[in-house]
Amino acid sequence: MTEEIDELGPVDWIVVEFPGGKFNGEIAPALGDLVERGIVRVLDLLLLRKDMDGSLEAYELTDLDDSEIGELRSYETELAMLLSEDDVDAVAAASDPGSTAAVLVWENTWAAPFASATRRAGGQLVASGRIPVQALLAAIETDEEVGA
Repeated sequence: MTEEIDELGPVDWIVVEFPGGKFNGEIAPALGDLVERGIVRVLDLLLLRKDMDGSLEAYELTDLDDSEIGELRSYETELAMLLSEDDVDAVAAASDPGSTAAVLVWENTWAAPFASATRRAGGQLVASGRIPVQALLAAIETDEEVGA
């Protein structure tokens, strides 16, 4: 088991909210393309529906029909069930009433060889971050305005 873990790439997670509860699986082909090309491996996927009164229902893929999740069902066998009840509570608190949220946890398999080599060399991750696309666009706009 330790050897398998040593071969893992970085693991990320996102929560995507669909206002009005309109989740229909249209994201499945894009996610499927990433999986088929070996870029990511889905580790966990959960859907949460928050009613207008604030009540919450959490769904695993087996709880939903194909019209709701599209091709996402094909990832059921790869799921590791990493999300805890506390994670679900945190997503529920952040979600707006009347929405559906998809929680996705994935391994960046493209980075696994580098991550494994770094660990074998004694390196350890001390910081990580992500730059939002909106921040990049703003920086580009600023650079273009200054250059003009």
